[in-house]
Amino acid sequence: MANPVATAADGLEILSRPSVRAENGTVQLVSADALRSSGIDRLVRAAVFGDDADVRDTARWLVLHAARAVGIAPASIHELYMARGRGEVHGFTVPAINVRAAAYDTGRALFAAARELKVGALICEIARSEIGYTDQRPIEYVTVMMAAAIKEGWTGPLFVQGDHFQVNAKKYKADAEAELRAVKDIIREGLHAGFYNIDIDTSTLVDLEQDGLDAQQHLNYTLSAELTAYVRKYEPAGVTVSIGGEIGEVGTENSTPEELRAYMDGYRRALAQVSERVGKPVPGQSKISVQSGTTHGGTVLPDGSIADVAIDFETLRSLSEISRDEYGLSGAVQHGASTLPQNAFGKFPEVETAEIHLATNFQNIAYDNLPGELRERMYEHCRQNFQDERKSGDTEEQFIYKARKKALGAFKRDLWELPEGDRERLRAALNEQFTFLFRQLRVENTMEIAQRYVPLPETDKATPADMRMKAAADDWDLSD
Repeated sequence: MANPVATAADGLEILSRPSVRAENGTVQLVSADALRSSGIDRLVRAAVFGDDADVRDTARWLVLHAARAVGIAPASIHELYMARGRGEVHGFTVPAINVRAAAYDTGRALFAAARELKVGALICEIARSEIGYTDQRPIEYVTVMMAAAIKEGWTGPLFVQGDHFQVNAKKYKADAEAELRAVKDIIREGLHAGFYNIDIDTSTLVDLEQDGLDAQQHLNYTLSAELTAYVRKYEPAGVTVSIGGEIGEVGTENSTPEELRAYMDGYRRALAQVSERVGKPVPGQSKISVQSGTTHGGTVLPDGSIADVAIDFETLRSLSEISRDEYGLSGAVQHGASTLPQNAFGKFPEVETAEIHLATNFQNIAYDNLPGELRERMYEHCRQNFQDERKSGDTEEQFIYKARKKALGAFKRDLWELPEGDRERLRAALNEQFTFLFRQLRVENTMEIAQRYVPLPETDKATPADMRMKAAADDWDLSD
């Protein structure tokens, strides 16, 4: 399908009419109905696939301001989580949903379900690694999620999260400064795009060979504090970004209360030292990720199915209680949860888990609903390009299951351009799963709660040129 916009000069007029109008650096909503019926479809397509950078920037700028005009804006869940830490809200678990494949249709299914059930406490997220293999830079991701919300008539603060903004242990060991700079760069890029929720993951640097829990967690909590201060330096005025930490890498041994306290006590000391150096208080984290028995993507059996997982819900209960009662956080966060048995999800709110991260099963649903010819082409792409994902003894089914996420970026346009019947079938399958999860996690009717604690931030990007800003390497050194 050809790009409907040829140049930036005529593209603005074509894309704007008749839903929004741009004059003198401002955007006015002409018709919300026209925007939802067709205008947003044209805008989001140009924002993602426009061949001209000016067209993409202009389309993204229009989507941002159109979203604000209908009551949607990127926001931080920090204040809602702090309220949970104070005991003012409880009884639900916030789903953080990684949108990897067919982003616009997946987003539409998500926000259609959220609108129907009046869900406001939900997060759209993408991990540092996913940004690469799905070919979705932060500004594109935020734009597509806003467009999907517009299309489906959902409104409210939109919580978009940088998931696992993670320090790679091998790269850190080889060149610590370069790896930290890479993490800081993606933080800057994310903040500019509207990622006002960021999970800082330095748990990869926990050293279990050290003597004592404080020593084992030392590098983890020290760098978490440094990166927290980095976020605070660059977060926009009027927004306190929700920041998460992590005490144990997903797929390792279950976390313990002693590890949680060692990390949090050390983190508080380190953050106090950073605050003293920069001359002002630096707000800390709002949640803490722990390990309780899952792995990312699940454990793949030889036939390609997923092994049942025994989640330690008592670990989640006790660590959530400690994080709230002793540290004022919202509670514990569970990663790698989407492939759990369906009967497990209702238990998360029972033990007051603050947040769970859901990714791979939505990708599985997408693959299950693709035309067979496209799916096979994507699998062949994996065979040709990702043999390093195949471990000794893997069956073909195990290899494909693990590798197929890496085909999503190369086939992004194919997924967007599926025939409408296939897209409708995909949205219906995803909508059913989102609806189920929202009910199990008890986030129905949380729209009012989210809006009570999180008013819409102002939208301050004045021109399309602002959308072109790229995160630059920063020379601010907290050790100075």
